[in-house]
Order: sequence, then structure tokens, then C-alpha cells
Amino acid sequence: MTQQTRPSAGAGAILELGTAFCTARCVLTAVDLDLFTVLEGAPATAAELGDQLGLHPRGVPAFLDVLVELGLLQHSAGTYRNDPAATRHLVSGRSGDVTGFLRRSTHMLWPAWTRFDEMLRTGKPTAEADYTEMIKDPAKLRRFLGMMDALNGLLAPELAEAFDWSGRGTVLDVGGARGNLVGNLVKLRPHLRGMVFDLPQMADPFAEHMAALELTGKVTFHSGSFFDNPLPRADVVCIGHVLHDWAEDECRAVVAKAFEAVNPGGALLVYDRMLRADGRRLPNLVISLDMMLTTPGGQEYPAAEYEQWLAGAGFQDISARPLGEDDTLVVGHKPR
Repeated sequence: MTQQTRPSAGAGAILELGTAFCTARCVLTAVDLDLFTVLEGAPATAAELGDQLGLHPRGVPAFLDVLVELGLLQHSAGTYRNDPAATRHLVSGRSGDVTGFLRRSTHMLWPAWTRFDEMLRTGKPTAEADYTEMIKDPAKLRRFLGMMDALNGLLAPELAEAFDWSGRGTVLDVGGARGNLVGNLVKLRPHLRGMVFDLPQMADPFAEHMAALELTGKVTFHSGSFFDNPLPRADVVCIGHVLHDWAEDECRAVVAKAFEAVNPGGALLVYDRMLRADGRRLPNLVISLDMMLTTPGGQEYPAAEYEQWLAGAGFQDISARPLGEDDTLVVGHKPR
């Protein structure tokens, strides 16, 4: 592979890189304040917005102007309003809402990254609590589910188009949390019957979310651990944003368990922020470091490794293709 060359950065660009956390903090704070949702209701001046959000007037104009420079707000005649991109992705409750992921970044990733050097020295995660502890805390669980919804909500339409769902009757989402991915997939492909397999703590959030999506009875929940319990059988099994939580031997074990669950002639669909050999690599490399900071053995892997896991489990006709902006989808078929 030929190493891509990039122009050398000047001192100004290097300083901007080193202080990029400042602009990131402005975005994360705006999301925590729900600023974009407030502005969607009505454009406002800096003083009006400060009053609505309970902010001291000293910093508000500069704060808002940073968001203008970042392309998230528009400013004219003293009034601020959302840019269309903010309306699509930063207003709470919209179909393209990614604020759940950003709130997780504030409360989990930001503290973990302040101890990044510690992870590099020890190889151990620096996040304050592991997954099993996190799901016991209602506030942390709510942020986690919002993060998952923000990511997989964008991918459901992509997945609906990336795979031929004709002739498939059932789809199982392993580690599917409260069912947002499979729920939206079933809405797009109504002939499917959906299932979610996850830990028992997800059962109540699942029931609430399916009721909100008007899918009660159309998508069912099955509780258990994919390391300790057999998976429900299905024509198609999906594993998305799950394997990157685990070390390689654990990934192989989950894929082998999935092979047993796929009906003969069915398929396994795996998607993650897989590392690419060329092209857009930086976002997924950063996500890989996120996984190292938050899990004991997780990281992002190249698509070729996923293909090896699927082949080793017995899948055939294995292929990989991009899914959305930064994910990769690997598909393997089980012989009849």
C-alpha cells in the first residue's frame, strides 16, 4: 500500500489542532444546554438566549459566534438561528438527532480522554464504570441508549437498502439495546418480524420504545448473555456496534454463536466502524481509541479480520461494503 502524503501543517494549523478541544467543548456544552432545540422554537438574540438558558451575559456572544464559525448557527441583524445541519442533527427528537452520542461524549468520553496517557501506559480503560455497572444507573443508561439510537437510527435506512431482504421473514439484532435499529428496519421492511437479544436490564426500555414506535408485538425481546446463552434462531442475524467492544477471541466466539442461530440459507450482517486500508481513516481510528478507553479489550478491527471470523465459523460468500459515512458492513451466508 502506498503511503498517502499530506502537506505539512504550519504553526497556526498545529496550534489549532492542539486546542481543538476548546471548540469541541463549545459544541458539547451547546448540546447539554439543549441550545439548538431552544433556537428551533424561535430565533433569538444573544441576550434573549442567555436569559432562556440561564447564562451570564459575559460569554454568551462569543460562545454563539463560535457556533456560527463552526457552521452550526447563522447570525444576521443581531439574531441567531439554527443552520439546517443543526436542525437536522442537533434538535432533540428529530429523526437525524445525534445529540445522544454527543451527550455520552460529554459525560463518559471527555473524562476518559483526560487520562489518555494512562491508557497508553497500562493498556487499561480509563472510563469511570464498565458496561455492567453503567446499565444499573438510570441516568447513565438513558445516555447510553440515546447514544445508540443516535448512531443506529442513521444506519437503519442504509441497512434496509444494502441487503436484499426479500424472502427473509425474521431478523434478530444481537446486543440491540432497546430495539431502535431493528424497529426502524421493520418499519422500512414491514414483511419482517424483528427480535432483539440483550441483557435483561434492556427489557423495560425496549417495551417503552416499541410502544413509542407503534411496534409492540411486531418486534420481541429475548433476554440473555450472548456468551452464556443460545441466541434465538432467525433468517438474518445482525450484530452492529457490538464486536468492537471485545477482544478478538471473544469476537470469534460471538460470531460462532451467531452461525448456530442463523437459519440454513440465511445470513449474518455485521457492521462496525472498521479500520479502512485507505481513504477516510481518522474518524474510525479515533473511535478505536474510544473503545480502548472504555472497554477492557475492545477496539476497531479491519474488515479482513471480520471476514476471517465469519469464514472460520462456517459462513460462505462473504463480502464487505461501506455502510453510511464511516461504517463497514460484512455479510456472510450460511449454507442450506
